[in-house]
Amino acid sequence: MNDDKFALPIHWNDYEDIALSLYEKFGDDFDESKIYRIRFTELLEWVLSLPNFAGTREQSNEGHLEQIQSAWVYEWRDNQ
Repeated sequence: MNDDKFALPIHWNDYEDIALSLYEKFGDDFDESKIYRIRFTELLEWVLSLPNFAGTREQSNEGHLEQIQSAWVYEWRDNQ
């Protein structure tokens, strides 16, 4: 994980950065089918807990969470 205090903040539309952070956090614990079965409520909590994440719960929406899931799947595929 990037705990660098000088790292730029991550926002809701930084889908690839969020996906990379989630992949770094969970690695291969989640494959493609598991990623798509994650509840949005759970995904929301994981995203909000990422280091350098600057978004808020109120700024989230289903579209953001869907994009994050898709980007996470692509990140997982790239690392197989």
